[in-house]
Amino acid sequence: MGPLSARLLIQRGRPKCDRLGKIRSLDLSGMNLLSEHLDPKLLSRLKQLQELDLSNNQLETLPANLGLSHLRILRCANNQLGDVTVLCQFPQLEELSLEGNPFLTVSDNLKVSFLLPKLRKVNGKDASSTCSQVENLNRELTSRVTAHWEKFMAALSPEEEAEKAQADFVRSAVRDVRYGPESLSDFTQWRVRMISEELVASGGTQVHEANISERPPKATAIQEPRAGPVASKRPGDVPVNLSPNKRVCTSPLAQVEGSSVGSAGSQTVLQLEPLHFLQCHSKNNSPRDLETQLWACAFEPAWNEGQAGATSQTVATCGGEAVCVIDCQTGIVLHKYKAPSEEFFSVAWTALTVVTQAGHKKRWSVLAAAGLRGLVRLLHVRAGFCCGLIRAHKKAIATLCFSPTHETHLFTASYDKRIILWDIGVPNHDYEFQASQLLTLDTTSIALRLCPVASCPDAYLLAGCEGGCRCWDVRLDQPQKRRVCEVEFVFSEGSEATGRRVDGLAFVNEDVVASKGSSLGTICLWSWSQTWQGRGSRSTVAVVVLARLQWSPTELAYFSLSTCPDEGMVLCGDEEGNVWIYDVRPLVAQRPPPPATPQAPTQILKWPQPRALGQTVGRTMVNTVVADPTFTYLTALTDSNIVAIWRRNQP
Repeated sequence: MGPLSARLLIQRGRPKCDRLGKIRSLDLSGMNLLSEHLDPKLLSRLKQLQELDLSNNQLETLPANLGLSHLRILRCANNQLGDVTVLCQFPQLEELSLEGNPFLTVSDNLKVSFLLPKLRKVNGKDASSTCSQVENLNRELTSRVTAHWEKFMAALSPEEEAEKAQADFVRSAVRDVRYGPESLSDFTQWRVRMISEELVASGGTQVHEANISERPPKATAIQEPRAGPVASKRPGDVPVNLSPNKRVCTSPLAQVEGSSVGSAGSQTVLQLEPLHFLQCHSKNNSPRDLETQLWACAFEPAWNEGQAGATSQTVATCGGEAVCVIDCQTGIVLHKYKAPSEEFFSVAWTALTVVTQAGHKKRWSVLAAAGLRGLVRLLHVRAGFCCGLIRAHKKAIATLCFSPTHETHLFTASYDKRIILWDIGVPNHDYEFQASQLLTLDTTSIALRLCPVASCPDAYLLAGCEGGCRCWDVRLDQPQKRRVCEVEFVFSEGSEATGRRVDGLAFVNEDVVASKGSSLGTICLWSWSQTWQGRGSRSTVAVVVLARLQWSPTELAYFSLSTCPDEGMVLCGDEEGNVWIYDVRPLVAQRPPPPATPQAPTQILKWPQPRALGQTVGRTMVNTVVADPTFTYLTALTDSNIVAIWRRNQP
């Protein structure tokens, strides 16, 4: 496509006329236009243009001087745009489409809301929630920059030149003022620079907040949970005996800080502060939706080099037809992906290095999500779209996880009693994945939890199943591409515990495994290395138990435990809305003979009192709880459609 001409614009404009100045709607979509094809001198003659469609082209940027001051609707979907600041030239814009621009991020969405005060819809959705996020961020950043100014000016000596000092202030503010998740750092630094320069220009007397009116933040309306039985988790589940002792009520519990109990009570109690209680998975965003079941959550790892043991404070949650990506610090839902008729059961993160058409290398955080329909969706989180679909199983997928050593290797476990290892590959220039199947592992019962062995993740895979705990050889240098179970682990030889459901499984460190479900009211800590060394040629092996942890005596199933290896913690929710926290470092370090009685938890985090939160948050069942690697944030999912986030207060 060459440069645009007046004749072409008249042909593609509406209403039909012979003058550019009368055109109100112009369709330039699907013409392979490059940025240099948009001639400002020509387009500025469209004095009455209100609607412009530039979608499905190859635009990397828009000229900054198009002169379309009356433009109300702009469509730029499926291009290569990398910057949105030029959109400020369209102050009357009400509707904007930017879907399919893979280099735009969540930060760009916030910039758009800040720059365009009359914007009502973005990508076909109401823009009010994003505007609210921008208000909160802007208010906090303004406060922090102002505080930084006062501290900076107080430290200046009289002889320092004011002009140089002010320039130094802007640089220091951009460097030092931080707020919100890493995924929003581009937006926050952009706003910090603007606020700083405005503060310098006014001599520190005032900061303009972009005409954002002061109004109290919206409280998440959470109704009292229903009283009654909990729905079965997934199709095909073994029926669970719902005990009448299972209570869902609104009576307040003890203090939110929790209590230290039993023999572990001498350890320091963690001070955990409730931050956010969200209903971001609700159908039609209704606060009355207490039916949507939430099933899994996972923190995004910090993929940058030199950040081992760190985290991004970004957590993904799934339930119903939605996957949400949430910033724990602010409570902002950074992205919400919906798939009608789907019910998501599991999410897992990886990061890929891709090469753009321009030859630039970019690091992508990719989120895999799967559930009822047997499909794996690969979500490009920063750009906010689904860029890959794997038709993995004909039945529902119960759980999935990525290999810790191969960023493209993904395990999926289905109700068809198979576990499949996939290589999802790296997306091509059109952002398409071509997945290939590497291994098929046959199971005799449904796998509920997958866990590559920490000390040899490329060799063995552990799985907690409906029928017990099992292990497979997953080495790719072996010829068989379809394999049966290598060994079954039992937790008490010759007892009724053999073959019981294991619905919780995670490594505490490279050797110690925490598992739940093999015996009522306890969590078992056992040694992988000692168990494996004593295996011999047997296909059924009793685990070498290091300790047992006291847990709720409930007969309900599907409470997923998790671990925080860097902090030596084990976490599990219960049917009363409690979070059981165990500091197991003394147990795994000393390796004493297992005590006769289960060890009490270090702390039980109680469900917060409604009045303390200013919300109606009744007692509810916590089925999943995870913490980031530094144990700064803790996220819990409930049976009544609540995502709860706590933060640890450092001493």
